[in-house]
Amino acid sequence: MGLPSILREGRGSRTTGRGAPAQRAAYRGVVVTGPAPEGYLPGSAGLRRASWALFLAGVAVFALLYAPQPLLPLLSADFAVTPAGATLAVSAATAALAVGLLVAGPLSERLGRTRLVHASLVASSALGLLALLAPTWDWLVAVRAVQGLALAGLPAVAVAYLREEVHPLAAGRATGLYVGGNAIGGMLGRLLSSGLAELGGWRAAQGGVAALGLVCAALVWWLLPRSRRFAPAPSGLRALGRRTRGVVSDPALLGLYGLSLALMGSFVAVWNAIGFRLESPPYSLGPAVAGLVFTVYALGSVSSAQGGRLADALGRRVVVPVAVVVMAAGLAVTAAPPLWAVVAGMALFTAGFFAAHGVASGWVAARAGAAGRATAQAASTYLFAYYVGSSLGGTAGGAAWSAGGWGAVVLLAGGAALLALVLAVLLARTRSLLTAPDDDEGRRGPQVPPPAPPTG
Repeated sequence: MGLPSILREGRGSRTTGRGAPAQRAAYRGVVVTGPAPEGYLPGSAGLRRASWALFLAGVAVFALLYAPQPLLPLLSADFAVTPAGATLAVSAATAALAVGLLVAGPLSERLGRTRLVHASLVASSALGLLALLAPTWDWLVAVRAVQGLALAGLPAVAVAYLREEVHPLAAGRATGLYVGGNAIGGMLGRLLSSGLAELGGWRAAQGGVAALGLVCAALVWWLLPRSRRFAPAPSGLRALGRRTRGVVSDPALLGLYGLSLALMGSFVAVWNAIGFRLESPPYSLGPAVAGLVFTVYALGSVSSAQGGRLADALGRRVVVPVAVVVMAAGLAVTAAPPLWAVVAGMALFTAGFFAAHGVASGWVAARAGAAGRATAQAASTYLFAYYVGSSLGGTAGGAAWSAGGWGAVVLLAGGAALLALVLAVLLARTRSLLTAPDDDEGRRGPQVPPPAPPTG
């Protein structure tokens, strides 16, 4: 069922496994026994609404966050800053977002998930409109930093919301769709930004992406079901300290945080530098044509969803290292001179990254839940490392381009990808917490869905 059909179903749709009797049943090839876990079941209207809402929220957040990326050469020229300095238009927002996650995650454990999602989308879109009025470079960087803080609300709670509200049989697919929204948002924001910049400069580009964010915010307000299974965490600094210790004391969670930093550092270093490469000889492409390379982000949406399905079937420990190898192989292909090889390599690089990140982000929530940790806080810590990697890698990518061209960028990003692969292999060897209803590898334990899932 598509988005228009979901809109017609009404905001109050509720479908769960609550109260299902103990039974033995087979559903989509999975044989399960025991009492049914709660949560939106596969095929239910609630699952569709929640999945589409977070997909659209991901579109908005990542369109707003990375819209300046294809504009970096233009910003460098207009404000007379170096390529490394121009990357602050992205890095200031991602660094502030990383800091915001440290606040938003614990805050959501007290106030709930959906309220934070809505506030984040509206505030960040409004700040996007404010950024187009920037009279100076420092003004623009400052507004982007505040916008990054506002953007933290969604990534801090999205995976935790899905784990709380979605039946485990659908968790991998729902998380994959959310991460796919991140990929589509990254693509749409960059394409819209580069196209509008060709017509009216960077200010027109900034305003167009902010308008996209407001449209998505309205749709998310309509679609997203309210939390039903959220339980507020205890308040107070002592309780916060206990939760924080819990999410930084598990070696597997620490490894996942390091993995996110290395993956994102490599990814953003490459994407920040690619615009400079394509607008330089021998390609000498304009902003709109160079921006078309961002269409490969569509593959990220597909690969993240497919990665979730494979993780459900094979386990996260198998899928993550393979995805990192795919990412590294794509990076190597970009070193070839022909334009078609550059584009093909970027496509492979992007597909591998989103598959690895989509599965790893779900692994954090599953591992934290299995170990009795604060799920949203663990997810926020993962994303804190993720955006620290984005900020460091993004600025380092611009510096590498200035220092040694594309070869230096490949060496920098390749080193980060190698670190990610080492961490992924080590994570595959850590002890699994084999607890029902699902374990931290993504393989399913004993569960019971009804024989025929409701369709709303």
